[in-house]
Amino acid sequence: MDGTGTDQTLASRWDVPLALLAMVRVAFGDLPLWAKAGILGLVGSVGVWTAITWLRGRRSRVG
Repeated sequence: MDGTGTDQTLASRWDVPLALLAMVRVAFGDLPLWAKAGILGLVGSVGVWTAITWLRGRRSRVG
């Protein structure tokens, strides 16, 4: 119970990440290895670019 008297249970903090992981596995499970590597490379490069841009912006505000 969540303490509000509605008989609803709270989701654990791991429900959303596990659901996202399951969705990714279903969406990309049947793809060949080269396609998975390409998608992972694109997502990784966007992540690195975002981190670098954020760090540059943070350093320019400090100085």
